[in-house]
Amino acid sequence: MVSYIRLFGDVLHLVALFVLLNKMLRKRSAAGISLKSMYLFALTYITRYLDLFLVYINFYNSTMKVFFILVTVYICFLMRFKNPWKATYDRDNDTFRIQFLILPCLALAMLFHRVIRLNVIVEVLWAFSQYLESVAILPQIFLLMYTGSYEALTSHYLFCLGMYRVMYLIHWIVRYSRYGKVNGISLVCGIVQSLLYVDFFYRYITQVAMKAKRRYELGALDKTVDR
Repeated sequence: MVSYIRLFGDVLHLVALFVLLNKMLRKRSAAGISLKSMYLFALTYITRYLDLFLVYINFYNSTMKVFFILVTVYICFLMRFKNPWKATYDRDNDTFRIQFLILPCLALAMLFHRVIRLNVIVEVLWAFSQYLESVAILPQIFLLMYTGSYEALTSHYLFCLGMYRVMYLIHWIVRYSRYGKVNGISLVCGIVQSLLYVDFFYRYITQVAMKAKRRYELGALDKTVDR
């Protein structure tokens, strides 16, 4: 059961990236997407998956790591260098100073990291990636607050991204209840990241409920007219 919960989280993570990339390619627009957040996610995956070149676990694990890195870096490339994505990127409102996230996360990683298994650099960067991922969504949240625009596909992307982390949090809790052990850094960072999504989840579910209600009312009205 524990592995299935984590697998479901991985699927949600894949869906989130697919929804985002598909939206950008189909609409040929980066409107509503924070490049600052994408930079942070790219940095997160690159630093976390350095062990890809040191330890081979299995095909699934290696494939997922490569996929997350390549897709995130590709999205950053489109938004930074390629039109029309570069032209539609809202840089005027995407003003969060990410150095105020990166530097404290690096300091935390140097102070608090796992017991050294491979080498100290890999372990510090792994801890750094955990801390950074927990707050990487902040520029995106601030961009949504500044613009007040919750575009549908962007909302679906964020919902899947948030739920992926919630699934991992559940995975760690279940694992602790069964085996009595869990990585404290991952657990704390998962809680922080999940809390950052609470307000967005509320808005997302409210919007979905309102749209469903509107469709129901329109459907009921159509039936009344037909009579």
